[in-house]
Amino acid sequence: MRNVSDARVKGFSLFILVAMGSWVLLASANCQERGRAREEGKAMREEVRKPAVAGSFYPGDGKTLSRQVRELLSQAAKEEVAGEIVGLVSPHAGYMYSGLVAAHAFKTVEGMMFDAVVVVAPSHRVRFQGASVYDRGGYETPLGVLPIEKDLCQKLKSESNLIQFLPQAHSQEHSLEVQLPFLQEVLGKFNLVPMILGSQDYRSSETVGKAIARAVKGKKVLLVASTDLSHYHPYDRAVQLDKIILDDIQAFDAQKLGRDLDAGKGEACGGGPVMAVMVAAKELGANRARILKYMNSGDVTGDRSGVVGYAAAAFSRNSGSPGKKPDRKKTGISLGLTDEDKKTLRQIAQSAIERRIKRENPPKIDIAGGQLKENRGAFVSLHRQGRLRGCIGTIQPSRPLYQVVEEMAAAAAFDDTRFSPLSAGELKDLDLEISVLTPLQRVQEVDEIEVGKHGLYIKKGFHAGLLLPQVATEYRWDRVTFLEETCRKAGLHKEAWKEKGTEIYIFSADIF
Repeated sequence: MRNVSDARVKGFSLFILVAMGSWVLLASANCQERGRAREEGKAMREEVRKPAVAGSFYPGDGKTLSRQVRELLSQAAKEEVAGEIVGLVSPHAGYMYSGLVAAHAFKTVEGMMFDAVVVVAPSHRVRFQGASVYDRGGYETPLGVLPIEKDLCQKLKSESNLIQFLPQAHSQEHSLEVQLPFLQEVLGKFNLVPMILGSQDYRSSETVGKAIARAVKGKKVLLVASTDLSHYHPYDRAVQLDKIILDDIQAFDAQKLGRDLDAGKGEACGGGPVMAVMVAAKELGANRARILKYMNSGDVTGDRSGVVGYAAAAFSRNSGSPGKKPDRKKTGISLGLTDEDKKTLRQIAQSAIERRIKRENPPKIDIAGGQLKENRGAFVSLHRQGRLRGCIGTIQPSRPLYQVVEEMAAAAAFDDTRFSPLSAGELKDLDLEISVLTPLQRVQEVDEIEVGKHGLYIKKGFHAGLLLPQVATEYRWDRVTFLEETCRKAGLHKEAWKEKGTEIYIFSADIF
């Protein structure tokens, strides 16, 4: 998948028709003009970065390439992404392997208009610190030459001394190039900011991401991060590794992604670009992330002995109001809890979090009776500025509801390993949501699942995963997508729900 053919750049012959005459001065002037034209032709060739992997990673003929990209886009479902898309994640392998996944990302912006597109991709061939932005005349593909947004490139270089221009970083790099034909097909004409990232650590990525956000502020810009995931592991192991990275992207947590990559819990050859784009997108007001598609090469070739993972994702913000908390849709069912019951449970949850921060012992709670003393499973979800900040719960109805809510609230705030512990400064912006669960019910036919009413719990062997009812509603999933995403949450491949030995349970919830 990384076999890159050397680019064969065809030179241009310059023909100058010289009028023959008897004047030596005229002949001399023509020779000077001919020399100047040669130099201009050479400069023009240097200005445009020529394709390096056309004919290997994707077709080298423009018509064939356009047809293939259009075919992939037609096969990809157009995922509805809530709000205004700020950034995308797309893979960079050959189109026969990762093209369908890439199509899921780019189809979300089809027909849109942007002032510029910033593509951030990893360096595979050249080692260097920081990032290289190509600030010359253009980037060429078989579909044409994309003009460079030079002013924005210069501004990026002025924003951070980590950002420079290194021509060797771009000359043979495939990870950025393969994104461009998709962008050309879905956007038409646009100005490009091509960036190759040499440093893959979180600190450098954060610096570059913040520089991008400062440079593009006030413009309508699309950010694209180029990455593949785990490389050459057996299929099931690859899915486990990739799940860690996908969960970090879904949680919109660049720091956690950096820690997991450093610890070897997951793999991404474009981890730096993904972190940089996540940081930049957040700085620009994005407040939600969504995984659009996950596959690996084994899903394409059938060879599961050693696979490469691919993902598509989108980062978005609420239209017209960056940073505002989203209006989360309420789903599920009513379990007969009164308004006073719900108010009491929210107060219990809030108090548990605040007292933990203050290191105070929780007060003794006096509950007279009723539903709050019934044994129930429950989840507590925390959001801050529209982004998930923690979510922990239990499906087992083994303790009184009020005790479960108290324990899960504290756990969501301080013990969710996807996030750092909640700080006192975050309390004022905290949005708390409680989901009181019904008992699990084993599904015999998937037609029993009602999106908007049911949550899912899928179990196979030692793997298990749960998604609450509101998740499918918020992301506008259909039944099959809901099943696939729950399998992924369990660390299983997406179609494991169809397999013998997989147990599927439904439940509902009173959500407030």
